[in-house]
Amino acid sequence: MDLLQLRYFRTVARYEHMSRAAEELHVAQPSLSRTIARLEADLGTPLFDREGRRIRLNQYGAVFLRHVDRALSELDDGRRAVAEARDTGLGRVGVASETLFTIAPVLGSFRTAHPRADVRLYQSDAQEMDRQLRSRDVDFCVASQPLPGADLDTVVLAREEVLLAVPYGHRLAGRESVTIPELADEPFVTTRQGHWQRALLDRLFAAEGLTPLISCEGDEPGASQDMISAGLGIGIIPEVSRQVRTHERVPVMWVHLDAPGCERTLTLVWNRDAHLSEAALKFREFVTSTPFMDHHLPLPRRTAGAPPARLTPPCA
Repeated sequence: MDLLQLRYFRTVARYEHMSRAAEELHVAQPSLSRTIARLEADLGTPLFDREGRRIRLNQYGAVFLRHVDRALSELDDGRRAVAEARDTGLGRVGVASETLFTIAPVLGSFRTAHPRADVRLYQSDAQEMDRQLRSRDVDFCVASQPLPGADLDTVVLAREEVLLAVPYGHRLAGRESVTIPELADEPFVTTRQGHWQRALLDRLFAAEGLTPLISCEGDEPGASQDMISAGLGIGIIPEVSRQVRTHERVPVMWVHLDAPGCERTLTLVWNRDAHLSEAALKFREFVTSTPFMDHHLPLPRRTAGAPPARLTPPCA
């Protein structure tokens, strides 16, 4: 039994599909199959149930996977600790977020304060963030929806209202607030399943016994405002987007949603048992010691003659 076998096993267990695992590992599928077969022979028991061309992790494989995850995580932590001891810098900090628009100002401020830190940023949905934390691929996740796990620690960074954005000339432009049933026939710009924006939209409509009409979906929540301004539909966007992009030429109107739970909660999530580099420790202190929404990138200068984005009056 060697480390290569263990890493191959963990990947196959994650996908439960030899071809996908081989593609992820950049190895030939027959070679991967032989490696797994040798591991099973060493252990004296099959780790997967074969159903034709499909495989499923069985009860023995599930037990073994828990130990493999812990062992490989400890080894990865040891490798990072040695690298940090050798390195003259602060080490590396890896951060995953569903949208780069939300996290970029914070990372920019952190890099300015700690230029010797090696910062790595990943864009991931909730499922991928959960995997990255457990495999120690990242140190932290800035999540807009809950990540499960008793071994995860969480700190709330911010809570903000989520607003409805509509293009200029839309029938709802200028309204102070709307209800979900009023939006039943409106086409929505949103993200794919798995992202917080889509999860909230589906939840708001489900509470009214409705299903949203989706006209455009993508992977970057921060791009929604541009698509809405282009007339591709309406959408729900967090308050921070309105604050940061007020002076850009992104002509949308903002309307409050009269619906319970129409907010986003941003959390910083990390694995409590993971080794954290000096850079990671400083990042956690940095991001939790200052109000999250106080970090802003410099606002772009408005083109001469371009009208500023209009805002509807706030709720009284």
